[in-house]
Amino acid sequence: MTAIASLTAPEPHADLNTLSDADFRATIGRWIATNYPQELRSPPKRLHAAEAMPWYKILSLQGWVAPGWPREHGGMGLSPSKLLIMFEEMERYGCARLPDTGLTMVGPLLIAHGTDAQRAYHLPKILSGEIVWCQGYSEPNAGSDLAALRTSAVREGDQWVINGQKIWTTLGMDAQWIFVLARTDQQAAKQKGISFFLVPMDTPGVKVRPIVNIDMHDEFAEVFFDDVRIPADSIVGEVNSGWTTAKNLLGFERLFLGSPKQSEGALDHLERLCDHLGKSADYASLLNGLRMELEDHKSFYKTFADKVRRGETLGPDVSMLKINQSALYQEITDRILEVAGELGTLAGPLLDAPTLYPGSVFLQARPTSIYGGSSEIQRNIVAKQVLGLGR
Repeated sequence: MTAIASLTAPEPHADLNTLSDADFRATIGRWIATNYPQELRSPPKRLHAAEAMPWYKILSLQGWVAPGWPREHGGMGLSPSKLLIMFEEMERYGCARLPDTGLTMVGPLLIAHGTDAQRAYHLPKILSGEIVWCQGYSEPNAGSDLAALRTSAVREGDQWVINGQKIWTTLGMDAQWIFVLARTDQQAAKQKGISFFLVPMDTPGVKVRPIVNIDMHDEFAEVFFDDVRIPADSIVGEVNSGWTTAKNLLGFERLFLGSPKQSEGALDHLERLCDHLGKSADYASLLNGLRMELEDHKSFYKTFADKVRRGETLGPDVSMLKINQSALYQEITDRILEVAGELGTLAGPLLDAPTLYPGSVFLQARPTSIYGGSSEIQRNIVAKQVLGLGR
């Protein structure tokens, strides 16, 4: 691993927005090439938190671990165009995805809706990597229909007592904290009696059971809550207003899940696979078409990223971004499998090209139209809340 003490790139909190896009891209690219741990380049599966933490720590020391956060909270405060360039350079180099739930979801939520005490405690620990977060939303009978959740939280004196189960919790076995949606009013309508809580994973009564997915990787987990007691100030926002908080967080999540990063990485994979197999000329027209689709999606993403940068609330139309990204990512990985032919049956890397793993990339794209709200549910949201259909 590159020694952290050898970092020589720009000052950790220099405002890189002042650079031209070309200079910014060159700066980011040089810094990544100098400091990224080579053993983590282009991993075939998502890394566990401990595996990705060397890269997390390097970014943290440099002050680049939270590029989208405001500078006053320890982030880079990048403009949308600069943020996209940073994503592009990381994808181009094959940087592993971080354990980023705290960076992309909890941090922005607490910055917007948390108390001063919550921000003072949690934000520095997210930036340093001391705390890794996971998301306690989905349940066995409440996935895309999240408002049907049954996990309960009951106030007893100066504590909340939580009982229930969450599922498909990404990196749940690696996290130190989980944010949890729980029902605090059993008599209220589905969206009304829900509250939003911050829970340490080492609290008595919290149990985690890993889930092995189709790619034979334990990326997900079930989390059980058995009389879990947390302090009264563990709530974010008002009691029974958690659905509003959750929707704001879902806006952040759908912006993140709608990022062009996955499609961009998959297209780079496809292009390199074509080169490796000598099929670039045969698929030239297809590759050009996919490049245009990706550029169109990047422009679409920038529209919503600009809103966040202006401090505007993301509306239900952000669902369109997630729908489009999921479809494009799966379309590109379908083509990867087509180009790979019989090599697509291999989940691991190709023997003569260790950074190419077509079967694994294809499998990784399958759940994108399900997690974060299935594409069917997202289309219903757009139809009802954006287009006004079915009223």
